[in-house]
Amino acid sequence: MTSFKREAYVFPTQIFFIMKKVFFIFAFAVTCLTTNAQVSPEMNKKWGAVMDAIEQVESRGDTRAVSPNGKWVGCMQISEILVRECNNIIGQKKFTYNDRYSREKSREMFVIFQEKYNKEGNMEKAIRLWNSGDLNCMQRKASTNGYYRRVMASYNNLARNK
Repeated sequence: MTSFKREAYVFPTQIFFIMKKVFFIFAFAVTCLTTNAQVSPEMNKKWGAVMDAIEQVESRGDTRAVSPNGKWVGCMQISEILVRECNNIIGQKKFTYNDRYSREKSREMFVIFQEKYNKEGNMEKAIRLWNSGDLNCMQRKASTNGYYRRVMASYNNLARNK
């Protein structure tokens, strides 16, 4: 019985397809790394404690939380409208509705929203704006007074426990 030994030969077309796969894997990895960026340390220092307090008031930090009417979800209780607004602000479709269930993505959307509409970094405005979505929230404080007090109580409580 004769056995045939097969020579290993790679055709040029095989090399092309291998290189193509490697390129797409590399491109996918780069895309994942750049689109899943988290809140920068500077922004976390600026907004971190406020976001922690808002998360406690909104959902007790539960990333799977859903409001009774189903409009707001995640630890920061984000609406579909806010997701679209954040995508409009950055000029690309980076966030999906499912990203509202991600603590990191929710925090990133919070920072994008605040940096656009609360450039001065006013903590009171950040809290009232997050609750109402009203760009004139500082002129219409009455509607957000209860929420503001709850978030500030949570903020102070978290600060005492650190």
